[in-house]
Amino acid sequence: MRCRLLTAVLLACVAARAQSLSVRELRSFIQSSIQLKQTDKQVAGFLSRVRLTEKLDDGAVEQMQSLGIGPRTLAALRLLRDQSQGLAAAAPAAPEAPAATIPPPSAEEQAAVIAEIREYALRYTKNLPDFICTQVTRRYVAATPGGRYDPHGTGGDSSWQLQDTLTIRLSYFEQKEDYKLVLVNNTATQQDYRKMAGSVSTGEFGSMLREIFEPATEAHFEWDHWATLRSRRALTFKYEVAKARSQWVLDYQRQQQFVPAYSGLVYVDREMHQVLRVSMVSRDVPADFPIRQAETVLDYDYQTLSDHRFLLPLKADSRIGTSDTLSRLDEEFRLYRKFSTESEIKYDTPEPLPANQTQEQAPQAPR
Repeated sequence: MRCRLLTAVLLACVAARAQSLSVRELRSFIQSSIQLKQTDKQVAGFLSRVRLTEKLDDGAVEQMQSLGIGPRTLAALRLLRDQSQGLAAAAPAAPEAPAATIPPPSAEEQAAVIAEIREYALRYTKNLPDFICTQVTRRYVAATPGGRYDPHGTGGDSSWQLQDTLTIRLSYFEQKEDYKLVLVNNTATQQDYRKMAGSVSTGEFGSMLREIFEPATEAHFEWDHWATLRSRRALTFKYEVAKARSQWVLDYQRQQQFVPAYSGLVYVDREMHQVLRVSMVSRDVPADFPIRQAETVLDYDYQTLSDHRFLLPLKADSRIGTSDTLSRLDEEFRLYRKFSTESEIKYDTPEPLPANQTQEQAPQAPR
């Protein structure tokens, strides 16, 4: 009742006059309007009177779009985004206070979740609709002084040097991915994406999940911790895959290859029992192999396509370290839409996702 009352007051205020809202307040308004089952026309009408006090970026719009808003509301949000570009960026959300310790699920519950996730992972790509999205790949390099490998960038983020930005038309049709390079550093190109020099990546839409959960891989899972990602409670399991069962191939300049053992974490949505994040970190790489370490973190988020919600890749962060260089591949998957010939669509490069979209948040209180 309190939630409904507060929302009714907010709706009345917005309807009565132009309302100044922060991005956080705007997001709260959208969530509440959905809970109250306000019509698309009503919400869009309210938003036409809103004036933002902070810059609204594409990431925030996409996050609100994933909640299931209608086309008029989406158009109103995009207009607010365009109108707010001259404003200061939204302040990062304050970290939540640590919550009381939440007991882990029982061993039986954990086994049941792993079994359900295995079935989900093995049929994941078969259940995806045909779609198109914009993949933005930013390629970085950093030095590793003294040959010391640091997977998170020796010297902090300032050590990363952006090499180029690739904008790719990624289509998924009849369970097959197709990559067309559209822009390099915002300049049109005819280059073949798969033949480009440097690191490129394909197959994020299901290969990692399949390789980890295939029965033949014999991955060993253990409970790790409760987590919160994009405001969703997640069960987190750590896993290990032995070298003898690994399907992960480290390829150095197409000249040397090595199949490592690997380990990582799997974050599972507590309510939907779907994977929100998966990571892979190589292990036991021999000292004489040029690649010292490799790791990948892939985040999934909910997207709306043809009035249905699907869990689709949001961002992949891949890093490869050698004795003197660290390479980083930041891939973002944006602007999902129903598959079409899209001859009329003009491509541009969205701004990077806000860091808080992929950061693990403070534990939420038990509920």
